[in-house]
Amino acid sequence: MTGTDERMAEDSGPSGYAAARLRLLTEGARSVPPRRAALAELTDDWLAGLFKAAAEGFPGASLVAVGGYGRGELSPRSDLDLLLLHDGSDTKAVAALADRLWYPIWDMGLALDHSVRTPAEARKTAGEDLKVQLGLLDARHLAGDAGLTAGLRTAVLADWRNQAPKRLPELQELCAERAERQGELQYLLEPDLKEARGGLRDATALRAVAASWLADAPREGLADARRRLLDVRDALHLATGRATDRLALQEQDQVAAELGLLDADTLLRQVYEAARVVSYASDVTWREVGRVLRSRAVRPRLRAMLGGGKPVAERSPLAEGVVEQDGEVVLARAARPERDPVLPLRAAAAAAQAGLPLSLHAVRRMAATARPLPTPWPAEAREQLVTLLGSGRPTVDVWEALEAEGLISRLLPDWERVRCRPQRNAVHIWTVDRHLIETAVRASELTRRVSRPDLLLVSALLHDIGKGWPGDHSVAGEIIAKDVAARIGFDRADVDVLSVLVRHHLLLIETATRRDLDDPATVRSVAEAVGSQSTLELLHALTEADALATGPAAWSSWRGSLVADLVGRVSAVLAGDAPAEPEPAAPTAEQERLAIEAYRTGGPVLALRAQTEPVPDQESVQEPLGVELIIAVPDQPAVLPAVAGVLAVHRLTVRTAELRTLRLPDDVDDGSVLLLNWRVAAEYGSLPQATRLRADLVRALDGTLDIAGRLAERDAAYPRRRGWVAPPPRVTVAPAASHHATVIEVRAQDAPGLLYRIGMALEKAGVRVRSMHVSTLGSNAVDAFYVTTGAGEPLPAEDAGSLARVLEETLRA
Repeated sequence: MTGTDERMAEDSGPSGYAAARLRLLTEGARSVPPRRAALAELTDDWLAGLFKAAAEGFPGASLVAVGGYGRGELSPRSDLDLLLLHDGSDTKAVAALADRLWYPIWDMGLALDHSVRTPAEARKTAGEDLKVQLGLLDARHLAGDAGLTAGLRTAVLADWRNQAPKRLPELQELCAERAERQGELQYLLEPDLKEARGGLRDATALRAVAASWLADAPREGLADARRRLLDVRDALHLATGRATDRLALQEQDQVAAELGLLDADTLLRQVYEAARVVSYASDVTWREVGRVLRSRAVRPRLRAMLGGGKPVAERSPLAEGVVEQDGEVVLARAARPERDPVLPLRAAAAAAQAGLPLSLHAVRRMAATARPLPTPWPAEAREQLVTLLGSGRPTVDVWEALEAEGLISRLLPDWERVRCRPQRNAVHIWTVDRHLIETAVRASELTRRVSRPDLLLVSALLHDIGKGWPGDHSVAGEIIAKDVAARIGFDRADVDVLSVLVRHHLLLIETATRRDLDDPATVRSVAEAVGSQSTLELLHALTEADALATGPAAWSSWRGSLVADLVGRVSAVLAGDAPAEPEPAAPTAEQERLAIEAYRTGGPVLALRAQTEPVPDQESVQEPLGVELIIAVPDQPAVLPAVAGVLAVHRLTVRTAELRTLRLPDDVDDGSVLLLNWRVAAEYGSLPQATRLRADLVRALDGTLDIAGRLAERDAAYPRRRGWVAPPPRVTVAPAASHHATVIEVRAQDAPGLLYRIGMALEKAGVRVRSMHVSTLGSNAVDAFYVTTGAGEPLPAEDAGSLARVLEETLRA
């Protein structure tokens, strides 16, 4: 402060304080945090002068700043939160003292929140009113008897810490109710900087939790986020001249100018980034509070059971290098992020599938030590990304945990341009980045409608990625999507499909609602843009997911019917260009050798071979793709469920699978052998030995291995997780897909034993599996079974429909 300001502050009259305050608030060169501190200091000096003059001859009282003023967070139009504390010796004198303090403040036109209490009364009120207790936690002495103030602070803090197990759940409930009323600060176009979730109230709640000594918030970036929100509130007060915390649209340009920012979008982005830090810190902190309280509740009982020993937290494996502990997903003790670049995505996918949060420590360790993924990504990384995106609602929290530590921008550098980017469109309820994740969540509910769920989910993630660039976001997004898709390892054909989906993600909804669908030229133009039935199928699902993720005004049954009508017309145009059924590939020498051996021995023969691909720019380094499992079995019933069941018992995940009948060479015999060519991977740990697999397969085929019982025992050993509820399975008959067999398509959530259940259902139906094509795309199984009658003919239409219904009911059970 200048010497003039000091002299004015010493003047206990309102005129001196008013002049100094006005000068302070109109000094444009002073940055915001120092101005707050200077305003608090100026006000402290003025109130101390008032108190000294008013309390002369009355020693048993003190003036205390509480709440925001106690923290020194005095914005231009903030209330003065004051407590007149007294020892109770002379209530009449205290009442007179209060009048001499409050009236000059009111005369200044300042908002005042005041109370007059003894220490005992203050503690009693705090015990009854949580908001009063929170205010007293920030009590700061201004004038009078410092010992009186110090005694109250000590007692209030002790009360708070003693009562924390009871009061913290109450505080958490208060925060949740406020969030329900006010919404999330990081997404609102006109947010309340104080009351919305992630705002200043939540930052204050985190301070209270820390003061309890029960848990503490992640501190990195939290103080800076709080400061930024206070800066915006200060600028809002000066721009409006009112004590408001709502950042209305009409005020945003002026507030941005007050802070020296480029525009209102830049302002909102800074607000959203700060709110995101506070929200994430709140999530982590309240999770830790719950863990500590649960631990305290069960500790006495556990100690008694363990004879006084310290209980050891259970660790349940979820994936390679990833376990569950205390309701969180943490890294296994043997995990080495510095050697395993896929670990962040694997951990995230496992957490989302289980419906569990990622441990803060695990995320930070991976962010600090995990090495970058190679370009293009290995197959496992791409599959884990798809699994994460396809996990439904839990994806949001897991994604935010990765983003809070910078892992998303490291995996997808183009994400930085859309992160926290506002959308000034009344239809949109989310920022661009959250809208993309919401679209993936919605798309996960539609994966049964498409043959390539992986392309649907990735296109959902990328469809608006161009909004961070100038011009048409669809055009810019197409270029970015091509680059991203190639980087994460899709082949050229899939890259082309993804680029079409991103470029034309608005095509169906805009054409259906803005063009004449009876005009043949309209339908023809859409067909030319889409190019194929499979792409049309994906685009239809993406259109619906995008609209549902935008907001309630973006989708309706009427819009849905218009889009469906357009899709039907376009599909009819594209039907004439359907590709011919591919010819089966000739068997390799190894496959033929195994088939002959199986025929001659009369039992199953198998071979395991690791599959690798060279790492780009490192030809001598091979990236594991999984293990190829080739099985040859003499043609007999129940081969499919037997093989699938044995793999499930050994915890082997089926990535892709093909089954076909192989004719033996003419010089051997005129018979045939079933050949199964599968790519598998261990859920965690190492692969079983081929001899063990063959032995169990022999037992499964002769009926001595109880596969169903083994799988049921394993499922019962693990508690039901509270993860995302997958959409129900869908089983359909593919029309005109083959002239030689009926094609049954199954789309379901991938799970241990799924293929075994399908095989058993087909076996009970008495149909013959001529061939099958199984693929696991992320967490989705997309299986096609070519089935015939016992005579080798396609099923009659009625029988095919009945089989599809029976199979779907079996999978729903």
